[in-house]
Amino acid sequence: MTELTQTQLDFREGMSRLGAAVNLITTDGPAGKHGLVASAVCSVTDHPPTLLVCINKSAYAHDKFIGNGVLAVNVLAAEHQALSGHFARYVEGVDRFSFGEWVTEATGAPLLADANVAFDCRITGRQEEGTHSVFFCQVEAVRLASETRHGLVWFSRDYHHLVTERH
Repeated sequence: MTELTQTQLDFREGMSRLGAAVNLITTDGPAGKHGLVASAVCSVTDHPPTLLVCINKSAYAHDKFIGNGVLAVNVLAAEHQALSGHFARYVEGVDRFSFGEWVTEATGAPLLADANVAFDCRITGRQEEGTHSVFFCQVEAVRLASETRHGLVWFSRDYHHLVTERH
């Protein structure tokens, strides 16, 4: 691996200061059931409802998402911090899906039953950029929690809880 330039180091530090929701990105299908944590998720359009999800090409599950052609974006609540830890690192022989309650909808990708929101998606496009693939994902179903709970965000290389104010 080549040594990082100062610009790359500054970029990484700057990005650590850009708070982002913590999401479990999951998939299931011919390539098997897999999941990982990602913060690089954003809306593209609502007609048709489409998200983009960025996944490092060196991630162990990267090609599994391509093979399955589907994924779910599970937006975590504050109480999911420990669950996020299980998905943030790969441990041989540990079934990450034994943590939490999982359901499926249209695509068969695992949806966290108590996520703040879960988007069930079919991958409709992929663009490679540097170390990552940018997946364009058409939303086939949305599963909203019955009530919004405190959010979980990643900021300055640590978890933080977003408190919702009720008016």
